[in-house]
This record gives sequence, C-alpha cells and structure tokens, in this order.
Amino acid sequence: MTGQLLISASELDALINNDPGRAPLLLDVRWALGRSDGYEAYLDEHLPGAIFVDLEADLSGPVSEDGRGGRHPLPAIDDFEYAMAELGVDNHRPVVCYDDWNSLSAARCWWLLRHFGKHDVRVLDGGLKAWKSLGLPVECGPRELDEGDFEPRRSHAQALDADHARRYAAEAVLIDGRPADRFRGENETIDPVAGHIPGAVNLPALSLVDPDGRLLPASHLRAAFEAVGAADDRPVAMYCGSGVQASLLALAYAHAGLGEEVPVYVGSWSDWVSDRSRPVETALAPRP
Repeated sequence: MTGQLLISASELDALINNDPGRAPLLLDVRWALGRSDGYEAYLDEHLPGAIFVDLEADLSGPVSEDGRGGRHPLPAIDDFEYAMAELGVDNHRPVVCYDDWNSLSAARCWWLLRHFGKHDVRVLDGGLKAWKSLGLPVECGPRELDEGDFEPRRSHAQALDADHARRYAAEAVLIDGRPADRFRGENETIDPVAGHIPGAVNLPALSLVDPDGRLLPASHLRAAFEAVGAADDRPVAMYCGSGVQASLLALAYAHAGLGEEVPVYVGSWSDWVSDRSRPVETALAPRP
C-alpha cells in the first residue's frame, strides 16, 4: 500500500492475486465534464471485477431548477446508502476507486464514502492508465451486481454549505481547486457568473498530478499547500466548480500528511452563484 489513501497498480495486483479472499471491491468511476460516455468506456475495458459507478446518478443528488446545491449536489444519506449497497459496497470489505483521468471522479467517490463513514477506501494512483501500463489484464462487458450491506456511519469529513464556506474564506483558508483563469474570472465557460468566493486562495487541483495522472510526491504536495498558506495551524477547506476537483484537493491534502478529514463545500461555485446576492471577487475587481 502507498500510505493509507493511495494504492499503486502493482500493489493492487498483488493484493488481488495473493489473497483473493481479502480482495477489495473495485469501483470504476469513469466520468468527464460534458461527456456521457463513461459507461460505454467501462464496457469497452475495465479492471477485472470492477463495478461501474455513475458520478451523476450515484455520487450526486438531484439538480435543482434554481441551481441551489450546485451542479453535483451532495446526495441525501438514504439515497447514497441505497446506491452504494446496490453497487456491492459492504461495511467490512475494503474499496478501491479508480477512473481514467487524473483521479478526479475517483477522488469524489473516495471523499463521499469517507464523508458517509466508510474509511477503508483508497484510490488507485494513476487509475486505469497505470494498470494498463504494467500489462495487467482488463475485461469488457457488464458485471452482475451483488448487493452489499453498506450503512452510513458517523464521520468527521464535513460537507460545507455556503455560509460555512464564507467563514472559512474570511477566518481560515478556503482553497479553490479550479484552473487559475476561472478563479480570476477571466475564462468562465461553465457557470453563469465568473470569479471566486471573496478571500479564497487558488490551487488548481490538476496541478497536483503528474503527466501520468499520479499524485505528486507528498513533499511536493506539502510545498504547494504551504505556498497558499494551507499548511499551518489554520483550518482548511476545499471548493471548486461543483465539488469534484475539490475532492482531489482533499485527497492530495491528506496524502501530504496535512489532515485526512478535510471539509469540502460540495455545492462549490455553482451553488455559490445560484444566489446572486452573494459577493463575487475577480482579478479585475478585488475585495475591498
């Protein structure tokens, strides 16, 4: 194992083959913004035994007409319990999440499972690409689902609302994981308002992975968080556009050894701007 949060492809292969009775449940969280072909990609190839997880249906609540809650709202506890049990998640069986693009959606699954009390969950570092780079086997087609017994439990991984996020930005450290141009309000192509929450700092989540989609070494991650003032004694929370990149920030922060129970503003910027009375900061109009 790579710490307690990540697992490499070679370690996962050894775990599966050396002790099949203790093999983790593999969750394939194939997703990318603006695309709906995750399940088709899963059917083409996936890790042996992996179960497909739909980020929009299984890892998000219903999107409201007025945008409140954001583009990927926090799922209700009963809905999440049902979805995870249907996918085969057990209370006492470890889980490994993976995807095929920088662990963004895998991290979302990782954070949500921990938020709802399941802590024996890891992310495959480098995802499907890392697995295939070692010449390890893949399979295609659908899998039969064996219902699990997952039940949510108490957790300290807090999901923030807009008021909490405002306080973190004003009194602690609130990190925005979107690309720098979107943070500055220069190139908003997704949400209806450009800018960021006043007082937030910017650390693009995708700057924390290498070209192969693996998280940077822990020392590099610590330096990146230190550079935005997020490695001292002040509380830290994460947000982004809709709570996906923020989950990768939370995973990186934990892997850096800075804290595992990282609060995330799940509604993120897409929820913040659903109320046009909330203040907005941009590079051209800084906070007074």
